[in-house]
Amino acid sequence: MPATQHKPVLIIGGSGVVGARAARTLRRLQPELPITIGGRDLAKAQSVADGIGGADAAAIDLERPDLGQPGREFGAVAVFVKDATLNSLRAAQARGIPYVSTSSGVFEIGPEVAQAIHRPTAPVLLASHWLAGAAVFPTLQFGRAYRRIDEIRIGVLLDEQDMGGPAAAADYDRIVTATARVQVLQDGQWRWIGGEDAAATYRSVDGIALPAQAYSPMDVVSLAAATGARSIRLDLAYAQSASRRRGEPFSTEIAIEMAGERPDGTMGRSRHELVHPEGQAPLTALGIASAVERLLGLAGGPPPAPGLHLPETLLDPAEMLRRLEAFGTRIREVPPAG
Repeated sequence: MPATQHKPVLIIGGSGVVGARAARTLRRLQPELPITIGGRDLAKAQSVADGIGGADAAAIDLERPDLGQPGREFGAVAVFVKDATLNSLRAAQARGIPYVSTSSGVFEIGPEVAQAIHRPTAPVLLASHWLAGAAVFPTLQFGRAYRRIDEIRIGVLLDEQDMGGPAAAADYDRIVTATARVQVLQDGQWRWIGGEDAAATYRSVDGIALPAQAYSPMDVVSLAAATGARSIRLDLAYAQSASRRRGEPFSTEIAIEMAGERPDGTMGRSRHELVHPEGQAPLTALGIASAVERLLGLAGGPPPAPGLHLPETLLDPAEMLRRLEAFGTRIREVPPAG
């Protein structure tokens, strides 16, 4: 079905920093697709809609089962705020349209999972990964160089000036304070670690060592299921990026280290570094916009069936790596740490 024949994609939180960027990215990928910018402040949402063209605005009330939009039809729903009511998910299920969740820690997806299983009327994408898959897709693509992956260690850096808007800050605060422990895969066993075990050192792309902590987005569970690796963890450094140390604007960094058996039977290690010079928002926006495009059947195949999905089960890692580079990500392979 051509994009112009689809009902509008409702982006809840679309007037925020990352949501607005996602709307612009979706417009770049699908110039004719109708979009509705949803937010609490209708004037602000309308301003974003006017800026991207082919879009309108809606005042969204998450306390209402109809989201404050009785009778409105949408083609998909993407949510950039934490919806503690799950009304946005229920509204998508009632319409039988795709739904994208972006703001849950791995420890708090239970209500979404139960709701999706009990009412399998719509495809539900759990996309609360680091920057909506910006680490998962490269890891899976680089992992194709191994016959067997034993260990994956991902380090990410969020610059102190790059938190984004209030919704992103609220998500970060909730996820890091809700539990004192973080889930990792260690020697084939799932563990919740804290204290000294959760402490880490992140090597920035300019070689500077920075303090970091284990963190719990969805990446670890996704990669465990996809790769069979025995040890996986993701560490977050909330610190000054290498670009700012050079006197430039903030950037965002992802370092992916893997160890395992190569196709020739030898053991190997690798490290790949990804940097986006505009920070985290462009990467998150690209991940969600690509997911919406895929869920609607506008790229990558027909629309997926109702049920639970993860980004890596719908989107091709090689294509996403190509897109990451096309949207400004710098990628290089360097010698592993140590």
